[in-house]
Amino acid sequence: LTNRRLFVSHVSPVLVINSDTYKVIGNIPDTAGVHGIAGAPELNRGFISDGRADQVTVFDLKTLKTIGTVKVTGHNPDGITYDPASQRVFTFNGRSDNATAIDAKTLKVVGTIQLGGKPEFAVPDGRGMLYNNLEDKSEELEIDSRSLKILNRWPLAPCESPSGMAIDREHRRLFIGCRNQMMAVMDAATGHVITTVAIGRGVDANRYDPGTGLAFSTNGFDGTLTVVREESPEKFSVVENVPTERGARTMALDLKTHRIFTVTAKFGPMPPREPGQRFRRPPILPGSFELLVLGQ
Repeated sequence: LTNRRLFVSHVSPVLVINSDTYKVIGNIPDTAGVHGIAGAPELNRGFISDGRADQVTVFDLKTLKTIGTVKVTGHNPDGITYDPASQRVFTFNGRSDNATAIDAKTLKVVGTIQLGGKPEFAVPDGRGMLYNNLEDKSEELEIDSRSLKILNRWPLAPCESPSGMAIDREHRRLFIGCRNQMMAVMDAATGHVITTVAIGRGVDANRYDPGTGLAFSTNGFDGTLTVVREESPEKFSVVENVPTERGARTMALDLKTHRIFTVTAKFGPMPPREPGQRFRRPPILPGSFELLVLGQ
């Protein structure tokens, strides 16, 4: 969500929706295998990770016109984030266990970070640090966005297979969605796992709202949204599990209206497993893609 616009990953193209009227107002084409979208409002630029093309599509946030593309230094760029402290965009490349740093102004690659595991989501703290989940290692990385050095590598136990992540920048708390049905709350200064709370199955995204002190987890398999209250920087509790729909696993949060956006569709039967195939997804039924809006 940037400039009152929702950017929705939809394989290709990226759909652009007015966040106040919920109307589709445009699209950004040729984004093969899009995974994520990051915005740099002060530069009027948006960045899309094109997983199948091993590149980033750069576009104008106002006109939605493509500015150019940047080849990453790895394969299958998945998580993508913009760090305002360094004015760099970082892609986390799932099939090469590394990250690519791109100067958001010049669109030049400025470095590669070898991560030592399969990266998932990442968040900046606004002070020059990035935090990245390693899905296969169940570790949290603390990365200096200017030097491109890994400063710390913290275990996430009992969290397994971390996916989405959000940050409370004021209190330096990370909210990490774990595939073994828990949210781990970590101290971003020390790497200490403060606590875990139960969430639903199939977590993919997490968000934190500093205006309400609530953290959220979209659980695509169960079709729920877990709401967690930060009662203090040391105490966290589940408020409720709100029904959404099965497959609703990505998420955006509007800090102005405190609304939550997620998308899903209706699905057909699961196809048979191909030889050597690890993951299967049921086909999306034509015309069933929908936006869900939840109020706090």
